[in-house]
Amino acid sequence: MSKLEIKNQLNGPQLQAATSIEGPLLIIAGAGSGKTRVITYRIAHMLEKGIPQSAILALTFTNKAAKEMEIRVKELTRRKLQNLTVSTFHAFGLSVIRDRAELLGFRKNFSIYDETDRMTLIKESLRECRMASTKVDLYALGQVFSNIKVGLCTWNMGGENGSNVASADLRPVYDAYQQGLKVYNAVDFDDLLVLPLELFEEHPEVLAEYRQRYRYILVDEFQDTSIIQYRLMRLLAGGGGDSEIKLEQNYRSTSTILEAANGLISHNTGRKEKKLWSGKGEGKPIELHFPENETAEADFIAAQIRDLAVMETRRYHDFGVLTRTNSLARNIEEAFLAENIPYKVSGGTSFFQRKEIKDIISYMRVIANESDDLSLLRIINTPIRGIGRSTVAALSEIAKKNKCQIWDAIGRLNQARSEGQQNLFQDRKISTELEEFMELVETLKADMFEKKSDEEKAAGKAGGKSWSLSGKTRAMVEKIDYWGHLVAEHGQGDKEEKKALWKFHNIEHFIRMIENWERDPDNHDTGLYAWLNRISLITRDDGEDDVLGKVSLMTIHSAKGLEFPVVFIAGAEEGLIPHERSIDDAEDEKEAAGNKEEERRLFYVAITRAREKLYITSCQKRRRLQSAAECKPSPFLEEIPQHLIRHHQPAAPSPDEEEAMAEDMLKRIRARLAES
Repeated sequence: MSKLEIKNQLNGPQLQAATSIEGPLLIIAGAGSGKTRVITYRIAHMLEKGIPQSAILALTFTNKAAKEMEIRVKELTRRKLQNLTVSTFHAFGLSVIRDRAELLGFRKNFSIYDETDRMTLIKESLRECRMASTKVDLYALGQVFSNIKVGLCTWNMGGENGSNVASADLRPVYDAYQQGLKVYNAVDFDDLLVLPLELFEEHPEVLAEYRQRYRYILVDEFQDTSIIQYRLMRLLAGGGGDSEIKLEQNYRSTSTILEAANGLISHNTGRKEKKLWSGKGEGKPIELHFPENETAEADFIAAQIRDLAVMETRRYHDFGVLTRTNSLARNIEEAFLAENIPYKVSGGTSFFQRKEIKDIISYMRVIANESDDLSLLRIINTPIRGIGRSTVAALSEIAKKNKCQIWDAIGRLNQARSEGQQNLFQDRKISTELEEFMELVETLKADMFEKKSDEEKAAGKAGGKSWSLSGKTRAMVEKIDYWGHLVAEHGQGDKEEKKALWKFHNIEHFIRMIENWERDPDNHDTGLYAWLNRISLITRDDGEDDVLGKVSLMTIHSAKGLEFPVVFIAGAEEGLIPHERSIDDAEDEKEAAGNKEEERRLFYVAITRAREKLYITSCQKRRRLQSAAECKPSPFLEEIPQHLIRHHQPAAPSPDEEEAMAEDMLKRIRARLAES
């Protein structure tokens, strides 16, 4: 690749950044301005100038970003680049530890503990310190240990208070945990950054060797570096001042969207000044809509996506729907389900993939079909009924041997026992539990498929029972005592009970979804099989996307680095954007102001994900637990120049658009007829 080709591929500031390869350089780049493009061209230019591959270290934050960067450089240079290091911070740290394991007190074949291994070692450390009987939130304790290790927290030795000090009573447990890692020749995820930093600080000769090896260091998304990542990078780079290059031309969004983003972020202080501009034209105004509640909001988003997909012949993967928190997505999922809009959830768990919802759906599937082994194995010991791993393994072996389903294997065992034959299980209690489980499923099935008698129909009475699918599902949840299961799973205390209550509210929401579906006059079949068929496309594992793709439903955090022709930002309300916890949890006004600026940056990220169209919704009311609360619009909406905003008014379709929508409706009817 010649220098002339670089000139043809980059604008002025990009070219300056890509060809300035000596000395420290800070590239101040806005959203969609080609940051990754500049880094890849910069590496290619370095290689063209004769800089060895082994002298270049490019660091980024995700494996996906590192892989994409490496592929782009290879495409530009048409070289294999086996000695070029493009990796995440953690992968680089791991390579350093492997290179100097003995110096750090580890053997070469050390293990990397995942979260499960880590929790097991923390439990063991509590036992070592005779604190196993103490009620401890393992996740919170693990977070304390992590903060101590990376320097965000210190031990409270003199009665200090605050979020950056930890109780000295926990220090022996931490020491036992650290000792355990050494004994088991293991490191945890934090060690992948902490240990290289310790190595460089305590062994100057090793640091000198790495500085000599990596003379050119590039860091993508530098603003996202943690304190420890920054210290590690600074040590390697050897300090020095910055020279600045600004990338301000945006290649993603229209000028309307960029002007809105610039107007918003200008309210932040202490930022590197830059103003994005676009060569893509003015574009459409930002549409702001104030739906009555979260249900109306979700219906609006689904309807807009459906109409735009038809009228503008867009694919579903052209749409991104962003929320501040994952919990706001469930109503939108429900609306997508109602409109048969395919979607995928990123940056959180889909409502239908939450454990408590999957448990209830699994019960429904087993009631509909006992041969569904996957669902049966999920509920066989949920709630806990003493049927453990060894029992399940034995049942699986019987099923495999007899070429039958798990349900049939249970039946064979129960039959053998009733006939007085020698049982596979010596433990009489387990056999009893299996019999009771089978009886429970049979009872639930009878309840689910029970119908009104002719007399009850004539009298118009339900005999004290609910004959709807939603009512029967609610009765099923009560019969298996799922609430008791949640309480037992989470333990005692206000915090734990709130977690259990939140999960139970999710189940209530699931049942309300069934109720809404049953009330639809177009639904002629509101039975169990129809409902399971309806949600099967949502709850099954994602396979290959079809030609129309799927709408991306995600948190704003997860949307960093992504872009969509059309973006919806849902829940732009006070308390959500900015999020109330970010302000309320601050210890003083300075921290609160800093948190608000971070929330504003997050909203800036959300706005700049849109390439052509941006819709923002702000509910007038939103349900919180059992009641609907009045909502105020996000204060950030006032910071967007008002001439860029248009309040949404449903547009009457033209004759051509009506014809297109009619054709689309006809296609859907034909598709439904083909399925039936």
